[in-house]
Amino acid sequence: MRVTRGPAIVIFILLGICLVGLAVTLNVGWIILNWRRVLPLVLGIPIFLLLIAGVVVNTVFLVREVRRNERQNNFLNAVTHELKTPIASIRLYLETLQRHNVAEEKRQEFYASMLADSERLLSTVEQVLKAGEVAQRSSRNTREELDLVALTRSCIAATITRHHLPPEAIVYHPAPNAGEAIMISGNVEDLETALLNILNNAVKYSPDGVRATVRIADRGEWITLQVSDHGIGIPRAHLKGVFKRFYRVPNRVVLRTKGTGLGLFLVRSIARQHGGDARAQSSGEGLGTTITLELPRGLRPGAE
Repeated sequence: MRVTRGPAIVIFILLGICLVGLAVTLNVGWIILNWRRVLPLVLGIPIFLLLIAGVVVNTVFLVREVRRNERQNNFLNAVTHELKTPIASIRLYLETLQRHNVAEEKRQEFYASMLADSERLLSTVEQVLKAGEVAQRSSRNTREELDLVALTRSCIAATITRHHLPPEAIVYHPAPNAGEAIMISGNVEDLETALLNILNNAVKYSPDGVRATVRIADRGEWITLQVSDHGIGIPRAHLKGVFKRFYRVPNRVVLRTKGTGLGLFLVRSIARQHGGDARAQSSGEGLGTTITLELPRGLRPGAE
């Protein structure tokens, strides 16, 4: 179930407009009544402007709060579904194995399904925990020298294995100026999380078949990693919003796809804690998406 607060937002906006209209009316009346008296006129205009500014700011904050609550409710619904579904599936398989004599071939099939469900469950829990950990962690976390090319190849292999994809589904294209190894200073676990989330999105949001390319460019002090897919794309109006916590594009395919709205939030948070950034590019719905991760080669303070 998707919770929406559309009517509430409209009410707050209309209330703000009415209050501003009332304030304007009162102020015009004040000016008409006191146009010959300098002091009330001089005092009234600044107070009027402050009143208008207060009403506008209050309305903006109310609308933002309503939208934030809507995203949180949608997140809770998504996480509840992501936790409940694999648990129910595992329980069903266990009850079947307990109550019936199951052939060995079927038993092994059940074991494989339960293992996949437990991995899905673990992945959801780890993502939620990681989001809380990254949001509270200092940018001065443990860094070490790591090979970004090797880490990228490892993440591609893990994604292909996890989603049972053919090797050509995700292709790594080394940049002409990039060597076999590109060393950067970073947190291996965090960067692995970021890369896996980007690749996982490329798979999830390509319902007509996965065709993704990964490129790394060495730009001296900066390293850029791009993952491009041919999936459902992102409307231009939502390119910045997708990096917000709990945010999901209001697209029918997106809402049908399992997810918590934390993947790209984690990507940008990790990039900024490394002193870099992340951005999304898309020509529109149905035209694919490119996620770019920009990282400094050396150690830099996080930029929040």
